Amino acid sequence: MAFGAVLAMAGCAAPAPPQLLKADGVERASVDSAAFRDELASFRNSAFTLGDALLASGGEGNVVASPGSLLIALAMLRAGATGEAAAENDAVLGLPAAGRDEAMNALLASLEEYDGDPGLVDEENPPAKPLMHTANGLFVGRSTPTGEDYLKTLAKHYGTGVYPVDFPDEAATKPALDAWVNRNTGGRIEKAPAKYDTRNTFSLLNAVYFAGVWETPFAAEATSDAAFATAEGTASVPMMHGSQYMAYAEGAGWQAVDLPYGEGFVMRLVLPARGSDGGAAAIKADVLAGVADALEAADPGMVDIALPTWDHKSSFDLREVFEHMGLRKTLETITDFDAIQPGVVLTQAAQDANITVAEKGTVAAAVTQINGMATSAPAEPERSITFDRPFHYQIVHTDTGLPLFMGKVTDPR
Repeated sequence: MAFGAVLAMAGCAAPAPPQLLKADGVERASVDSAAFRDELASFRNSAFTLGDALLASGGEGNVVASPGSLLIALAMLRAGATGEAAAENDAVLGLPAAGRDEAMNALLASLEEYDGDPGLVDEENPPAKPLMHTANGLFVGRSTPTGEDYLKTLAKHYGTGVYPVDFPDEAATKPALDAWVNRNTGGRIEKAPAKYDTRNTFSLLNAVYFAGVWETPFAAEATSDAAFATAEGTASVPMMHGSQYMAYAEGAGWQAVDLPYGEGFVMRLVLPARGSDGGAAAIKADVLAGVADALEAADPGMVDIALPTWDHKSSFDLREVFEHMGLRKTLETITDFDAIQPGVVLTQAAQDANITVAEKGTVAAAVTQINGMATSAPAEPERSITFDRPFHYQIVHTDTGLPLFMGKVTDPR
């Protein structure tokens, strides 16, 4: 459909897009997360797989990424996939065989208990109850047919705002994309991460924002410079110190704790054994699954912890990440996303992420963007013409109207 089956809703404040649309008559489904425990466990493991790929692509230095944001964005993309691309995503990411969209709805609904406006957060004093804001957006070419069933799925299970825009009008559309990103990350990320292309016909976005204080904040006066072993040698860094109750576990080559926030969230910290091969880079998805199981089973106890402060940001070309993961059909197909738009091919994919960790707590944000271009969106013809009899032709210079060549065809044999 073009937008015959969408309902205009309240306009968004400038500089947001002029209209927010959603599938006509479709309300967000209410789900019980308890009914999707196996699927949610699959999502956890999928996020570990995506985290592996993101951190590996970030190089040897500091890296911050959001596998959660990428998972949600890929789930929205998967909702419009068929054929080899669909099978490839399910196999590579380990997505649930059934109930995928319903389970993602349950995941998003569980996060919404902590929703709020990132723009109201005082990042110097994060909130006692953590704020966890997620947002899904789909910007679509105003004149490009977009699948009705796809829009219904996004409305029913993802709460996705759908914005009709004119991609060739970069002066209007790029600021709208950037405003959406800025608003949903509280200004921590100001612009959409993927390169703008006027040929695109859709842009799918997920934003994640987190702000929260530690359950037991670190005392600022206890922070002091301490040695930290880097690849180049030993560096002196600000190190926070404290003792508090938290889950602790250890295994072959690692120790780990769940450092709690005010409620609902922890920062999971995994420390490789001293001198272990690969260091932090060796903490892969299979290890993280074992760490998670061990910490979730552990009883909290008093732990003395020393933790550096940090303030990092990263950017990712997700097409490279997808290529390395083996999502080649996803990148190459011009047929398997027809449910989104006719002949869509993915053009850009990117993520920006940042995090600030200090004595009071943590503030972090990420945006994932996946863009596509419809390569075959045939419109219904208003007229028809068949050259089945003698005809005249010219080759014309359009600036001057000069006919450089002229002829007639009486028999094309």
